[in-house]
Amino acid sequence: MTATATAPPTIGLPEPEIVSTPAADSATGPVMSPADHCVSPPVPASASPASPHLVALTAPEAIPVPTREIAVTTDGLTRSYNGINAVDGVNLRVPTGGIYGLLGPSGAGKSTILKLLVGLTRPTSGRMSILGHPVSPRHPPPPGAIGSLIEGPSYYTGLTGRENLTMMASYLGLPSSRVTYVLAGVDLSGHENKRVKHYSTGMRQRLGLAMALLADPPLIVLDEPTNGLDPAEAAEIRGLIVTLARQEGKTIIVSSRFLSEIGQMADTVGVIHAGRLRYQGPLSGLHDDGVIEMTVSAPTAVSTLLTSLGVPHEVHDAVVRTAMMSDNAIGELITSIVTSGTTVYRVQTVRRTLEEAFLELTDPPSPVTQPLTATREAWPP
Repeated sequence: MTATATAPPTIGLPEPEIVSTPAADSATGPVMSPADHCVSPPVPASASPASPHLVALTAPEAIPVPTREIAVTTDGLTRSYNGINAVDGVNLRVPTGGIYGLLGPSGAGKSTILKLLVGLTRPTSGRMSILGHPVSPRHPPPPGAIGSLIEGPSYYTGLTGRENLTMMASYLGLPSSRVTYVLAGVDLSGHENKRVKHYSTGMRQRLGLAMALLADPPLIVLDEPTNGLDPAEAAEIRGLIVTLARQEGKTIIVSSRFLSEIGQMADTVGVIHAGRLRYQGPLSGLHDDGVIEMTVSAPTAVSTLLTSLGVPHEVHDAVVRTAMMSDNAIGELITSIVTSGTTVYRVQTVRRTLEEAFLELTDPPSPVTQPLTATREAWPP
């Protein structure tokens, strides 16, 4: 792309759709625009902008997570479009100084949650707190608190990588040394004087990440940062994200559709489905629960016995499956089965794989698995 003689349109973030809510209708103060807390550089007359995607800023949610200081909190966060909740009462709790993976299928509401956190759209209801500061349309996050990469970066393809960052640094009042630092940090030092139009997709993503890091924000929000990259490029981006969290102490929220990708980065995960937070906690917690399978000589008789004892169960051929229970409880149960005249050939614990757990959370529960899942917590510890 060649530079044009006329000035291009100003790059900016799209105005958020305003949803009429009681708070919005009665507000007398100014409405916060995305530009209030999202970095958009001034436009040079010689620059030709790429598609106006976003470099932005962030906020939090709730379900028990490990006891650490919390960087981001949301309570009852909801965003409705035409009467449909794209985000439905989400309660995030994002621990400080780690990677929080927002995981869910396409259309689950991940991007909308991130846009709410960075102020690119307004919530219909709910509360947010970022780095200890309550956040609302009239009370944006502290300046420089959040760096983000939402749906791709905004840059000028007719300029070099360094020129893009230098322009933004000037807008933010940052020294040129900061540009050099972030270029090195995202491994673009050898390509800094190349025009962005000649960058690969992975290099453009790294430039977008450099933009998000330029002001040295403590909180970084990344929306599917490896989307569209080849395996090698995706691995580079994941490595950069992990380095930022572990070596620089950044708090990072990153979304993805892929369990394997989040598993390589995140300390804590939030699983989103149909706009709702279905799980929040360590990734290992997704498959901590399991079931007990007993292979028996008379499954029908065992089923009758378990029903009389009030024990939820499933029967598959000669296998009777119950929810997890303590060793004492399963010992007493097996004793009752054997005493009734049935032979127990095998007893084993079967745990879900991460993939099975994820699918269970993001697919409607089947009639077979729902009773066991619903009653697992009722069993003795």
